[in-house]
Amino acid sequence: MENRIVKPFTVWRHFKGSLSFVITVAEHSETGEKLVIYRCMNNNGNTNHTDGIYARPLDMFLSEVDHEKYPDVTQKYRFEEIHG
Repeated sequence: MENRIVKPFTVWRHFKGSLSFVITVAEHSETGEKLVIYRCMNNNGNTNHTDGIYARPLDMFLSEVDHEKYPDVTQKYRFEEIHG
C-alpha cells in the first residue's frame, strides 16, 4: 500500500487539472477529523470551486478518483503531489 503524506507547503494536482498549495493539516475542534487547508490556484474553470482557500477532509483529499463517474481520468487519486 502506498503511503501518501500531506505536508504543509507542498503542491498537489487535482484530477481535473487545478493546482493546490497545501497550507496545513488542521484538526476539527469538535470531531477531531483531520482537514487539509489548501489554496486552489490555476483553476481555469475546471473544478467546482474558484481559486481560493478551502478545507477538505484528509481522507477525501487522499481518496482515489471515482473512475466509474470519471472514466476518462487517468490520474489514480483525487489529488497527487507534484514533486520537483
